[in-house]
Amino acid sequence: VQSIRQAGPRALRLDEAERYLKLALESRPDAEIAAHLGEVLWRKGDRDQARALFKAQLDSNPENQVLKETVKRLAP
Repeated sequence: VQSIRQAGPRALRLDEAERYLKLALESRPDAEIAAHLGEVLWRKGDRDQARALFKAQLDSNPENQVLKETVKRLAP
């Protein structure tokens, strides 16, 4: 029961972060925003969606350090 109570606020924060990062990425496509969004998706358990985002961003931004480090850390 304690872990459910602790996960509740965290899950809400991740949902909120996902919403804001998606809006930011739509208004300004940027590899670093995508890296942060991918990390949020990963932490929420949406790993297929995160991998697809990482792949698409790496295809168009292969030298972005933040993106590369995020992918290496989460999806080696």
